[in-house]
Amino acid sequence: MNLTPKEIVEYLDKYVIAQKDAKKTIALALRTRYRRMQLSQELQNEITPKNILMIGSTGVGKTEISRRLAKMMRVPFIKVEASKYTEVGFVGRDVESMVRDLVVNAISIVRAEKEEQNKEKIENYVINKIVEKLLPPLPKGASESKKDDYQRLLEAMEKRVESGEMDDKIIELEVAKLNVEFDDSNLPPEMVKVQESFSKMFENINKENAKKEMSVKDAKVALKAEAASKLLDMTTIQTEALKRAEDGGIIFLDEIDKIALSEKSQGRNDPSKEGVQRDLLPIVEGSSVTTKYGVINTDHILFIAAGAFHVSKPSDLIPELQGRFPLRVELESLTEETLYAILTQTDNSLLKQYEALLGVEGMELVFEEDAIRAIAQLSHRANEITEDIGARRLHTVLEKVLEDISFDADAYKGKTFKVTKELVHEKLDTVVEDDDLSRYIL
Repeated sequence: MNLTPKEIVEYLDKYVIAQKDAKKTIALALRTRYRRMQLSQELQNEITPKNILMIGSTGVGKTEISRRLAKMMRVPFIKVEASKYTEVGFVGRDVESMVRDLVVNAISIVRAEKEEQNKEKIENYVINKIVEKLLPPLPKGASESKKDDYQRLLEAMEKRVESGEMDDKIIELEVAKLNVEFDDSNLPPEMVKVQESFSKMFENINKENAKKEMSVKDAKVALKAEAASKLLDMTTIQTEALKRAEDGGIIFLDEIDKIALSEKSQGRNDPSKEGVQRDLLPIVEGSSVTTKYGVINTDHILFIAAGAFHVSKPSDLIPELQGRFPLRVELESLTEETLYAILTQTDNSLLKQYEALLGVEGMELVFEEDAIRAIAQLSHRANEITEDIGARRLHTVLEKVLEDISFDADAYKGKTFKVTKELVHEKLDTVVEDDDLSRYIL
């Protein structure tokens, strides 16, 4: 969490082109959370997060920003789509389940950290268990010299197991049967205790271990999970995870415009849309949600909402919900120059991905500068003529250009194929300019 706003923006710049305002707003919101954690407990309770509403067409980087934030931040983070939730009483996901999902994510983060801290203990446990199976125990009453020889043999075997030399050997291992896990993320609070009872009941049934033959390589994986469950204190992990989710959790609420009630689409609206907004309101404002790991308070969870708002407007959301997203940021539509930058400047850009994919077939794919310019130009033109789907248009356009090359890739093994400006225009000119074709193909 200890990243400055500039460092956060620099990281996002590697993957998301333009959208400076959005990146700056998010960077400040994240830094504010870090600053809050350094204050006294009394003051911490008074400072509420400034939730963000990102407005922009599809494909301009809203979801990509959230994906990259999830990878960058070592805080509980989930991305959910508002359109998946329905009002209580309708068939669908209960809005409180997003908070339960956040807690599950927090537990996996804390557990991974604890496993890393106890890495040496876990590895020793795994190696000792495998060595026990590979070397028969020394008989009772063995002489001192035999014990010394056995100890040397034991140390040598440990090194061989650790180095992977024994990975192909087959051993018989007692593996604990998997417990039946119930997903409580969509259950109302009163059902959580019931499902917990079922979990305990099945846990008691499955207590006995099953013997299985497996390779040493597979045994390392199986025993690692067993070692972690024995060596780690899950109660401490759950307590810390709940605390982290409360203080540092981020919920990215995508497609929020899909639950807005616009005048234009009133006739087609699902009657539960306004109900979802009203159910969402107490969670965003701050309330207590029951999970099977304990009660979590949502007062300090940061909500980042995003939507295209093509049909509806932010003002179509209920006033109370609008007021809970005080920071508004509008993402700009992508220009031809921006599309070119997305192809050439981002880490692991689409061009690099295609070059690597076709490199698997033994061919070298090279994009000429003029060809990249033409791809950006025609993608922008297609966005102007038909629906503007932003950077997603690049996927469709590149697939159309490389379709035949990809199909005949085996014929180019050991050769270099250059994608030229002429090839791009040959594949796309007719499609882009023909309105009907463009709608169906691009």
